[in-house]
Amino acid sequence: MRKIDLIVLHCSATRETQEYTPKQLERDHKARGFVRAGYNYYIRRSGEIVPMRPIEQVPAHVRGHNRSSIGICYEGGLDAAGGFRDTRTEGQKESILILLKLLIIRFPGSRICGHRDLGARKACPCFNAEEEYAGL
Repeated sequence: MRKIDLIVLHCSATRETQEYTPKQLERDHKARGFVRAGYNYYIRRSGEIVPMRPIEQVPAHVRGHNRSSIGICYEGGLDAAGGFRDTRTEGQKESILILLKLLIIRFPGSRICGHRDLGARKACPCFNAEEEYAGL
């Protein structure tokens, strides 16, 4: 098992009015040259947690940090007009919290942050993940 010390949250950068399935996510990542979806988990608007890439495999979600990280992406991140906004549903918020708690138990001391906190010039995940989950 690889050493994990970082858990990174992302948004799919899709409009809150648009469904973006795990199958579409996988297809789009493959089209960009990845072997499979780059995230370890995908959280649907319903709150369903969809495993994408096994934790044992190095994900492909944030340049320079993949080897020791886990990537979690939630469906959404854009408002109906395409502007950046925290579009997480209550189901997504609950599922993200549950998943993070489980991962912190398994990988104690891991830093939880958003993609934007790692030097990315993006709004991703459209909320301050590091601040919101600081107490875990």
